[in-house]
Amino acid sequence: MTKPVLYLIACAAGPTQFIDEGVRAAQADGWDVCLILTPSAATWWEPRMQELVELTGHPVRSRYKLPWEKDALPKADAMLVAPMSCTTLNKWGAGISDTVAIGIPSEAVHMGVPVVAMPYFNQAQGAQPAVARSIAVLREQGVVVLDGPDGYESHPPKQGDPKAFPWEKAIAGVRRRIEV
Repeated sequence: MTKPVLYLIACAAGPTQFIDEGVRAAQADGWDVCLILTPSAATWWEPRMQELVELTGHPVRSRYKLPWEKDALPKADAMLVAPMSCTTLNKWGAGISDTVAIGIPSEAVHMGVPVVAMPYFNQAQGAQPAVARSIAVLREQGVVVLDGPDGYESHPPKQGDPKAFPWEKAIAGVRRRIEV
């Protein structure tokens, strides 16, 4: 029996420096994990990208494929955008899919794929009016956004602990979404 496929999509937010922990948490929950990084997040892992390829068993994507290239990843059963930066949240909420990390989940949610997102940004960023609007827009589309007491509660500026990102809570959110 094959494992269900989870696309773990990470942005250039502090916890992405520990994305391997997120991959391991999802694998421990029974997922075959495919990793997609925003271009900025990919630069953080550039010197060690092979580690992520070996950990997942799949290429790590950070750019759109070229027209003549075949899809490198298996079809997703679910997607988790985590950690989701304020930039990605607001671009996605505005319908701007200028990176593969936004384009894939923005399409998938309208194709029946369960999509969950857990943000990671500080309270000052979260206070921007666009944030609440973007979360509302994503929820209207069927994206489960795990924020506040149900997910990640934003931290005061300069006081976040990226090592403490609640990967298990994010993975549990995906599990709850697919069991609906």
